[in-house]
Amino acid sequence: MTALIELRGVTKRYGDGASELMALKGIDLSIAAGEFVAIMGPSGSGKSTAMNILGCLDTPSKGAYLFKGAHVESLTRDQRARLRRRFLGFVFQGFNLLARTSALENVELPLLYRGDSAGTRREEALKALKSVGLGGWEHHTPSELSGGQQQRVAIARAIATRPAVVLADEPTGNLDTQRSHEIMGLLMALNKDQGITVLMVTHEPDMAAYAHRMVHFVDGRIVKDTPNANPTIAAPVGLGATDNAMEST
Repeated sequence: MTALIELRGVTKRYGDGASELMALKGIDLSIAAGEFVAIMGPSGSGKSTAMNILGCLDTPSKGAYLFKGAHVESLTRDQRARLRRRFLGFVFQGFNLLARTSALENVELPLLYRGDSAGTRREEALKALKSVGLGGWEHHTPSELSGGQQQRVAIARAIATRPAVVLADEPTGNLDTQRSHEIMGLLMALNKDQGITVLMVTHEPDMAAYAHRMVHFVDGRIVKDTPNANPTIAAPVGLGATDNAMEST
């Protein structure tokens, strides 16, 4: 399969001399379009550093990062920002929603940064909210939504720009077990039905079990990269108003 993303001999160094830290020590990683990859490892293993580089939030000290064949490590900051806006969506553990802003306005935010018109922003944000089961909840603020609903808003924000890749950093870390499995079902559906490549950092084996592939980091190196022959099959997730109404705040 043709690689969408490639890391070739990527290292990342912070500091100098006695304070030097090698967060990544020569990473080689290839990810094809349409994959669902779980990135795992203990704290300090380098997995978050790798995700920051993949998300164009940081750059390698050495090595190459190719996205669709283009050398990302050679791009300027502005060029990396344009790549993020066009091709990447982000989901965070803490949701990162604007507290006094409606769900609709939160989802519109990356479209605003991209320079889309007000009409286009509204249309795409409404579509994204509907696709994650929050049609009719557009004008609710985060404080009026459950944790699971807030994460759905965050996912809608990530996919509103129709990205090629969603990078999810511990997307279930702040949710209970039931909501965690619902969010994983939603990510699986986006991967399967919309062909979005999903890269997910997690420390939870039962969440990683949904992925098609598991990449394990230890001490700045990839120590295991294995396909998941039997990924967890998500139970059908009701995405209509009835399901939303059942979520408790």
